[in-house]
Amino acid sequence: MQDKSTLEDTLALMRDLRARCEWDRAQTHDSLRPYLIEEAHEVDEALRAGDDRMLREELGDLLLQVLFHAVVAEERGAFDLYDVAQALITKMRARHPHLYPPEGEEAVERQSWEAMKAKKRRGSIEEGLPAGLPSLHRAHRLQDRAAGVGFDWPDVEGPAQKVEEELAEVRHELASGADPERLESEIGDLLFAVVNLARKAGVHSALALDKANAKFAQRFTAVEKLAAERGIDVNTAGLTVLDKLWDEAKTREPR
Repeated sequence: MQDKSTLEDTLALMRDLRARCEWDRAQTHDSLRPYLIEEAHEVDEALRAGDDRMLREELGDLLLQVLFHAVVAEERGAFDLYDVAQALITKMRARHPHLYPPEGEEAVERQSWEAMKAKKRRGSIEEGLPAGLPSLHRAHRLQDRAAGVGFDWPDVEGPAQKVEEELAEVRHELASGADPERLESEIGDLLFAVVNLARKAGVHSALALDKANAKFAQRFTAVEKLAAERGIDVNTAGLTVLDKLWDEAKTREPR
């Protein structure tokens, strides 16, 4: 049986590629950014598909990006992969003081990571959040951070009522013929409230929306298939016909 490869082997490979491959040698932190983002999305795709073979491969591609950046930084004399590993260990131990108390101290009661970070944060609640973070994820993280300092509902009833309140305000703006900016603002408040309700219920809104998107696409594909089988043109069928096809497609879904 072939021996398992190690991280040292992958690191040696990355250094060799930088030394002998013209393309790899030409890459910089900046030129690699698009690949890192793409590989992260491909890992997420494998997770959503529940495909272990694909996940193994995509995690390897993502690891390549980590190694690439570490070796480029090593060449600049900034840090190396061992420094990255040490920083990770230090951070994870600090996140779990109930498991890894500082030397000479007793284990403390478990606290949320957001509560611990809030004590160290000196600037804005947005401090440390990536500028390119998707909006739903950013809303969730901002709410997590606010909750870390106690600014949170005690249960789901509060955020559920807030959703109803924000929806009423959106309805009011729609009825009064609000200008686009006011309507956009109110709809934004409604979306933020829904994210808060999801968070408080233990659901990540971005993941929930991913599944809703997939469900809608699957159902509408079924509608198009039914329409094609019956000689119906979906472009001219009208809402009443399409709605009946939609209901039929739903009844055909596996329970």
